[in-house]
Amino acid sequence: MDGIRETFAGMPWWVKWVAIPLLVLFVFGGVITSILGALIGFAFKLLLFVALVGGLVFLVKKFGGSSTKSSSRDW
Repeated sequence: MDGIRETFAGMPWWVKWVAIPLLVLFVFGGVITSILGALIGFAFKLLLFVALVGGLVFLVKKFGGSSTKSSSRDW
């Protein structure tokens, strides 16, 4: 670990803060993009699921009729 620190200590600032991050993005950009895409897709599907379940509960309560109300009183 000390060898890496010594190597980077002798480098100019633009190598540490510009060139190396650009190389990381170039090499691992596809992996980063696919991970972010999967996370965003999962979040979208989760929100869609929550909205559909909420809509279903709303429809059942609204159009369920009196049988749903009387059964809830039995509890």
